[in-house]
Amino acid sequence: MTSIDAGRAVKALWWLVLIRGVLAVVFGLYALFSPEAALLTLVLVYGFYAIMDGVAALAVGFRHRKTSHWGWHVAQGVVSLVAGVIALFWPGPTIFALVLIIAVWSIVLGVTEIIEAFTARKHGSSSWVWLLVGGIVAIVFGITLLASPAAGALTLLWVIGLFALVFGVVYIVWAFRLRRAVQAINT
Repeated sequence: MTSIDAGRAVKALWWLVLIRGVLAVVFGLYALFSPEAALLTLVLVYGFYAIMDGVAALAVGFRHRKTSHWGWHVAQGVVSLVAGVIALFWPGPTIFALVLIIAVWSIVLGVTEIIEAFTARKHGSSSWVWLLVGGIVAIVFGITLLASPAAGALTLLWVIGLFALVFGVVYIVWAFRLRRAVQAINT
């Protein structure tokens, strides 16, 4: 793949990364500022968010097949879709089940982002640090949830909200860095 082809691919796809970030920020704000909402609402919002995130990641992966790390986007998409479907179709389980689903999703997502970061670095991408930071935050969040699953719904709402905000901001910054890189190539 030439740099012109890579530039075209990034130009066509940077906005999908932006959408993932915006969706994460919206979800994070909802979790932080609506703690009185029923836990079922959280399960449903999370389920829809994970499905939308999965669709966006799959779109990036399949439309970006000519790069070396496209498969990691597909892996992220599949994990997010599975987590979202589980949350939507089994909303009645205890908060413990939700904590485990989110923790595993977060850890797997973080691992795939870290692998993608090192792959992107190997191929000269300047945005690899943002992927690495997002991956580390995701893993720390997942491990924290596994360590104290009975922490309580309110605490979980705040932690999820903060995680989603950080994750979303990282992806928004990454999207604009991608767009700026394309603009630099085109000039």
